[in-house]
Amino acid sequence: MSPLVITALIVVGIVLLIAIGYINHMVENSKLEKARRKADLNDRVRRSRDVSENMPGQLMSPALKLLLSRLELHYSDRLLPLDKQNSNLRNRIAELRDWVAKGEDIPVRNAPQPIISEVKAKDVRYLLENFHGLVTRAAQDGALPANEAKRWIGEIRHILVQLHYEFFTNLGQHSLQQGQPGQARLAYERGVQYLRKQPDANRYKSQLQQLEQLLANANSMVLEKAKPAADEHSELTDGLKSFEEDDWKKKNIYD
Repeated sequence: MSPLVITALIVVGIVLLIAIGYINHMVENSKLEKARRKADLNDRVRRSRDVSENMPGQLMSPALKLLLSRLELHYSDRLLPLDKQNSNLRNRIAELRDWVAKGEDIPVRNAPQPIISEVKAKDVRYLLENFHGLVTRAAQDGALPANEAKRWIGEIRHILVQLHYEFFTNLGQHSLQQGQPGQARLAYERGVQYLRKQPDANRYKSQLQQLEQLLANANSMVLEKAKPAADEHSELTDGLKSFEEDDWKKKNIYD
């Protein structure tokens, strides 16, 4: 075998090794990209469903339920080719199609959840943050028209205001039931301050007036509670009486 043939075989072998390595690299990249897309779509499906199922009933509307179902369906349809053997996903897609087809008549089964603790308020706020992220990403991906996404961003802000209003109102009422008008006054003050900071003040005029009235009532209760009872004999009142008597005696002596 001539040196030329040997050299040619070596070159061919090297080229084949490079080609095999490149193909393996492409295959691995394809697998990684597929896994990344699958994980991303699974995350969006999970977030859509989480917001849809866990939002308190008093903050959930048919329009909101419909949007969340549309988003979950959109991402589920994109996920199915990457997870063809997932029968649960297929069943969920069929269920979502039925719901979306109902439009504004979509069933809303979210139960009301009293928002009375800071922990609960934070949980709902976290749901709204997830929802905000979903809408933003959907607009970037073209899954949601820009004008519709903008409208829903505004609606999320409105729901957030509703959340704060309910939280401060419930917290104040709970404090009054516990005989703590000072704590109630603090809750109502925070609520009033929050509503006054909203750019669309007219939209929340009635809620603001109600909180201001509750604040005034709580403040009156605090002042009333601070007054000593007429028949209450504290060390301070007894001391004042004694001082007044001594002063009167002195005046008689000097007179």
